Parts: sequence; C-alpha cells; structure tokens
Amino acid sequence: QEKLVESGGGLVQAGGSLRLSCVASGFTFSVYNMGWFRQAPGKEREFVAAIKWGGDSTSYGDSVKGRFAISRDNSKNTLYLQMNNLGPEDTAVYYCATGGSLAGVGFGYWGQGAQVTVSS
Repeated sequence: QEKLVESGGGLVQAGGSLRLSCVASGFTFSVYNMGWFRQAPGKEREFVAAIKWGGDSTSYGDSVKGRFAISRDNSKNTLYLQMNNLGPEDTAVYYCATGGSLAGVGFGYWGQGAQVTVSS
C-alpha cells in the first residue's frame, strides 16, 4: 500500500527557514517523479516544486524560485523541500505527491500534509 508521510512543518518567523521531509513506502520510490504542492485557506492548491526520479532535473513554481530547493534521497525513500527566506504568503499546508511530471501535473497520490505557518 502506497504511503507518503510529511514532517518538518511548524511555526517560523518571516525570513526564517524550514525543511520538510516526505517518507515514502509501499512503492518503488526511485522510479517516480515526486512533487511538492501547497494549499492556503480559501485558495486553490498550488504547485511548488517537482523532481525527476533520478534527481537530476527539477522545476519550481514562480512564487518560490530562488528560495526553495527540492531534493531526494532514493536510498532513504525520502523527498525534501528546503524553504528559505519564508514570508507570511508561504503559510499553507504542504503536500508531497508522486507520479506526475515536472510541469506539475498528473500527480495521483498524496500525503496527508504538513502545516507551515510563517509569522510576520
């Protein structure tokens, strides 16, 4: 059974950093593209970043380019999102997902989400 579990969320002041992790189980993590998405209250889900199965190619949403970095460790079945220079606009529930493209579409399986709150 496929499972994605996010961790590392929390409360941080504006300008701070957080690193999210997503541990995968129940499928062959190393052959799937992975992605991060977020959803703020009252807003649609937003693409954050994606990484190719081998880790050699990444893509980012415009709002996080230059501040966030996606990475993966296939030996640990783990996906990461390093978030720097956070602002209140980054407050959202962050989800990892599997199976889509670097364009941010086609992701079919999602974790339960991790709350990130940035105070001003």
